[in-house]
Amino acid sequence: MPIIYAINKIIPIDTIIEVFDSSGINRPTGDMKRIESMFKAADLTVSAWDGDQLVGIARSLTDFCYCCYLSDLAVRKEYQHEGIGKELVRRTRLEIGPQSMLLLLAAPSAVAYYPKLGMEKMDRAFIFNRETD
Repeated sequence: MPIIYAINKIIPIDTIIEVFDSSGINRPTGDMKRIESMFKAADLTVSAWDGDQLVGIARSLTDFCYCCYLSDLAVRKEYQHEGIGKELVRRTRLEIGPQSMLLLLAAPSAVAYYPKLGMEKMDRAFIFNRETD
């Protein structure tokens, strides 16, 4: 069965948490209310489905005309290396349009992944880290 992609589909939070936990992404999955708030505040989600099973998700904050922050990109472990993450990013770019830049903060384990998608590594980022988890 082919992978089907959806834009801004309402997804149960426990289903998102399952994908996060399976993917290896570091998110506060023990705090369901926080994950729910993260997704309520999202401007754009792109999800990947194998039948009724959520297999990947991209969550972004964007103005759709200048910039987009891709805050989460997660694919279930058993579906990784099949191009799903690449397609989630491609569809995110389509949704935000050619005037918007797409930026993200990569986890150390994913730094080598994004140049494979054609993304340019930047060294001009600055951050105030979370004061609490």
